[in-house]
Amino acid sequence: MSEADSIALVPKIWPSIDNVSPKEQGGPIARQGFSYQDEIAVGFMLDMIADAGLVKIHFETHDDLVLVRSKGGDRAEATAEFVQVKASEPDKLWSVADICQRKKKDAAGTSIFETSLARDEHEEIATFRLVTLRPVVSDLAPLTYTFGLEGRDPKCDAMKALEKALNDKFPGLRSAKENDCGYWLESCFWDVRHDLNTVKKANRLRLFTLAEEAGQPLLLEQIEVLLTELRGWVKAAGDAKWIPDKSKKIVARVDAIAWWRQSLARLAHAADAASGGTLVEKMRGARLPQELIAMAVELRLSYAAKVRTATYMEPDLSEALQEQVKSTTQSLSADLAAGLLDLNGPQFHARCLTEMNKINAARANGTKDHAAFLKGCLYDIADRCLLRFDRSVS
Repeated sequence: MSEADSIALVPKIWPSIDNVSPKEQGGPIARQGFSYQDEIAVGFMLDMIADAGLVKIHFETHDDLVLVRSKGGDRAEATAEFVQVKASEPDKLWSVADICQRKKKDAAGTSIFETSLARDEHEEIATFRLVTLRPVVSDLAPLTYTFGLEGRDPKCDAMKALEKALNDKFPGLRSAKENDCGYWLESCFWDVRHDLNTVKKANRLRLFTLAEEAGQPLLLEQIEVLLTELRGWVKAAGDAKWIPDKSKKIVARVDAIAWWRQSLARLAHAADAASGGTLVEKMRGARLPQELIAMAVELRLSYAAKVRTATYMEPDLSEALQEQVKSTTQSLSADLAAGLLDLNGPQFHARCLTEMNKINAARANGTKDHAAFLKGCLYDIADRCLLRFDRSVS
């Protein structure tokens, strides 16, 4: 046997996706406004909390998302699901031609199908997922069926027709691990998620269910706070660069579970705390001076009294002001969690008050001043553990 033949018999050792630098770094730089993709990512984070087999998630590394699964920690059986999220799509059904269309006529390897199959070059067993807003034409329908159903059988007429269509378009195409279009078809799930609001509603329901299963039902406001934190987390992970922030781009299940348990404990503590006590703790934790804390407690108590007094304010106006405060504080919290606001505790607290003054000024026009009501509402939200003034405070 020749030396060349001996070398050929040695199996190639494929590197893990955890250790290979992504080929492109453009994703994190150009991902402005990826609300739909981030919401999809939040859903997978919730999946990871519930599913012990989903051990880690990559954000904007070798694909939009990579879901790493393993059975009992056995790396030999680890799979990497490469997820492409298509948030910007034409208003039409997806077709075979769409996934085969290259960015430029002669730009080999640039179609959705080619790009996806090319991910099969790592130690982990590759599977694939396409998440889209729009549904598919009948030719692609088998890919939307759950694995194991008759309609997904590679030998059924629809799947054989799909394989022929891809082979005709890309004859002889193989991945680095020598897998062909038939392998891609058998391993790909087409996941239609419709619009952003639909995905958000699904995530709210999933988080509600997880809390119920944990024996700690949550209010809608509390669910929104936790979803805001998750959105900030996945956005920060997507924005990070592999070098030097590789650890930020890969979230392990152990970290997601730790966040979930800490969040439930924090909310339970808030429910048990005496009224106003949580607000004081949060402001002290954010290193705010005692006089500001005392004034905040007074404003919150005044606000609570006004809310209970039916004649103080028209119900519609009271509700409108409260909704504005909730919306503004949620946006500020999301920006702080995502690192878009580089502020310490006192600075973030001051920013919150400034935003309350802006809301009041915008509503002025000779009407009654509501600055105290708005700030009291802000502090009431903090007292219910729905707002933190410092990222480091749990």
